[in-house]
Order: sequence, then structure tokens, then C-alpha cells
Amino acid sequence: MTAPVDALDPVRAELLRAARASADAVLDRTRADAAETLRAARATAEAVRTRAQELGEADGAAEATRERVRAAQDAWAVELAARADVYAALRAAVRAGVRRALAEDAVSHSRLAEVARAQLGPEARVTAAAEGGVTAEIPGRRVDLSADALAERALDRLGLQAETLWGSP
Repeated sequence: MTAPVDALDPVRAELLRAARASADAVLDRTRADAAETLRAARATAEAVRTRAQELGEADGAAEATRERVRAAQDAWAVELAARADVYAALRAAVRAGVRRALAEDAVSHSRLAEVARAQLGPEARVTAAAEGGVTAEIPGRRVDLSADALAERALDRLGLQAETLWGSP
């Protein structure tokens, strides 16, 4: 017995391919930016640490410790900001990619409408979403298959894999 063919498989595959291609391009650019930001933050932290050491062993020991902690906190804050920028750029690129993929494929609108009706029933009121895709409603229930919602779901499915964004290329 063969499994039923899902009409959205080609759409999903194209959306995933487009999202991955966009994500790869964004990752390449943002990894370089993040690496440079991290190098600068680490250089700053090292400069602060060196300065603290020069304050002197006896009187400067406590201050050196405080300076190292502040430098590490500053470096971590810069790294977190860089990570946030990378993720924001990835999110924007994935959203744009999904919008573009939906705009280039007129069939996907009807497929998404079919999926919405399959989830809510044939009485569902299906509406085209401004940025691409559809939303559907029946009293008490709503399905959001808009481009942004599809992109967010794809990013959510990354889960812990998103941590690989911060690894070495």
C-alpha cells in the first residue's frame, strides 16, 4: 500500500530549497560579519585585560579581576548582539524567500487554499494574504498559511539546529 501523495510536497520542497538557499547566502555574509565583530570584541577584551595587568600586582589584582569580568561581559554582549543580528537577517531572508517563491508560483495559492479547507472543512472562508499565501477561517478556528507564517514555522522547525549558526564555518 502506498502512502497518499500530499499535494503540498512540491511547494514544501521548493519553499525549503528557496529558504535554504537564502539562508546559506545570509549565513555566509553574516558569519563573516559576526566573525569580524567577535575578533574585534576579543581584541578589545584582550586590550582591557592587558591594561588591568599593568595596574600592578598588589593594588591592581582586584581591579584586574573586575576589568576581566567586565571585558568578558562586554564580549559576550557583543556576541549576543551579533547572534541576534544574524538571526534577524536569516528571518528576513527566509520571509523574503518564501514570499518570492509564493509570488512566482500561482499554483501554490490554490494548493494552500486546498490545505486550509482540508484543515477547516469546505465551509472555510479562504482569503489571500497580502504578503503571499492564504488565511482561512470558520467560526472559532483560523488557519494561517501566509508567507510569513510559513517562514516562521520553517524557522521554528530549525530548533536546536539554529545553534549551528554560531559554529565555525
